[in-house]
Amino acid sequence: MPENAGRVLLAYSGGLDTSCILAWLIEQGYEVYAFMADVGQEEDFEAARVKALKVGAKKFFLKDLKREFVTELIYPAVQANCIYENVYLLGTSLARPVIARGMIEVAEQEGCDFVSHGCTGKGNDQVRFELAFYGLKPDIKVVAPWRIPVFYNRFPGRQALLQYAAEKNIPVVQTASKPWSTDENLFHISYEAGILEDPNTTPPDDMWKLTSSLEAAPATPERITIEFKAGLPIKVVADDKVYTDAVDIFDALNALGRKHGIGRIDIVENRFIGVKSRGCYESPGATILRAAHVDLEGLTLDRNVRALRDQFTTVAFSRILYNGHFFTPEREFITSAIPTSQRTVNGIVRLKLYKGNVVIEGRESEEGLYDSQQSSMDELGGFEPTDASGFIAIESIRIKKWAQANNRKGQGSVAREDVYGARA
Repeated sequence: MPENAGRVLLAYSGGLDTSCILAWLIEQGYEVYAFMADVGQEEDFEAARVKALKVGAKKFFLKDLKREFVTELIYPAVQANCIYENVYLLGTSLARPVIARGMIEVAEQEGCDFVSHGCTGKGNDQVRFELAFYGLKPDIKVVAPWRIPVFYNRFPGRQALLQYAAEKNIPVVQTASKPWSTDENLFHISYEAGILEDPNTTPPDDMWKLTSSLEAAPATPERITIEFKAGLPIKVVADDKVYTDAVDIFDALNALGRKHGIGRIDIVENRFIGVKSRGCYESPGATILRAAHVDLEGLTLDRNVRALRDQFTTVAFSRILYNGHFFTPEREFITSAIPTSQRTVNGIVRLKLYKGNVVIEGRESEEGLYDSQQSSMDELGGFEPTDASGFIAIESIRIKKWAQANNRKGQGSVAREDVYGARA
């Protein structure tokens, strides 16, 4: 028997990789505990528990983290309109801080010397998990098998893992017909690797798990309302049903989005590690919620507050989440500004869900920033048109000076420009 190397808590998914890693860690002399987080994925947790213990885990821990996932990660991201590279709603990134925190709590409770995970050496998740571990417990030690040469040289590909699983009598589900990797939580599901590594390969119809195809989505639109208070959804009304609990609201929006084919994307993104990656995602409820929130802000949020939030909080918080910098001083600084920016984001948005589309049909609020009389084209409403002359005069000072300077240099503003902006 190998010498005892210490007690390690493994982030366990029940799949091929982490089951083989569990067995390999035991082989290396570790006493292995298995950890699973319930963040809303559709999973047979009891089957995973039985499997982990059968492979050799000393203990199995399951933590229900759905509520804190919604209230502490998803909702602040919604308030900040977080998005990465203008399309990805950060579903995988959002779950990592609560999972890492759950792991560290168990590691401290059980006196574990190490934590471990099955993330690849090319991916973002290894960074997200490990930076979170160190941000929570600076002295924790991490075992990352996919960065250990003796491990990745022994298991250069899936076939080697399958062979090892057979040798160790580890039950696995063959997935040759569906050669891609998935990660699922309450917010979304991601697909990558396998045939998806060719960015020109169209995902097969049977890959998508959460959402109906546009062809199969109902031909009749469905109308719902979402009520917000301080930028947070507090009530959803759909089909005469009312949802007010945070988790229930998100579950209801997910069900609606799935039904109507909302929230699919297929992108090539830039990983933090420096590699481009093709990923496919389904984020049904999140897509609906973000559309409603963005719309309500147009009615209720001051122009300059919105511009500053878009420029700084949205961009910075999205990058912080994607890069795994959640347990950092910059995250604390950024998120401290979110509640202030959302104080006036109160009201109701009416939406139509139809074949992949989230259509805003109306919105109302008592905040009073919108004045229908003032904006009307049929009455002055307290706005004096002659005031605009002075406004334009002041705004034009620098523009006139710029144009005069160009004219003196023979580069009048009426000259055509080429595609690079140079004067013709």
